[in-house]
Amino acid sequence: MTGTPDHDARRPPGAAPSPRRVDRVGLIVAVGLAALSAVLFWDAARIPSTGGYAGIGPADTPRLIGLGLALLAAWAAWDAFKAPAEPAPAQDLPPILWIVGGLGLQLLLFRSAGFSIAGGILFACTAAAFGRRKLWITLPIGIVFALAVFAVFAMLLELSLPAGPLERLVFGV
Repeated sequence: MTGTPDHDARRPPGAAPSPRRVDRVGLIVAVGLAALSAVLFWDAARIPSTGGYAGIGPADTPRLIGLGLALLAAWAAWDAFKAPAEPAPAQDLPPILWIVGGLGLQLLLFRSAGFSIAGGILFACTAAAFGRRKLWITLPIGIVFALAVFAVFAMLLELSLPAGPLERLVFGV
């Protein structure tokens, strides 16, 4: 029976073709992306377009990001209608809680502990979510990475990041 248009390799021969169903989660993602794209285009339309050097103005970046989101929304909608809906996999709650907890701690400690310590905590919690639960190893590694990012952004690019005691000790800021 190969070669017939209704042949599906995933079902046994002679079985009735499965009806196509819309992937509701994929469709919700597509609608959300389209809404974000619309908000960016609407916001970019309110920014005065001065043109600047080479005709590029401040409204062009939100328009470009809005275009990217619109393309992703179209792709997600196409995929939601094209593919048969598969059952969603079960969510593993502990890794999600590790990452959300790390983000919460980072937000709480960002101003008081500084960028590097808060970033190191987020790194360690994310590593724990992926199975690396040795926080006494991942926390210092995350702090060193975040300290390097702080050095690049605050010292080289001269951007303002919250400096904590570690940044003041190492860089004197």
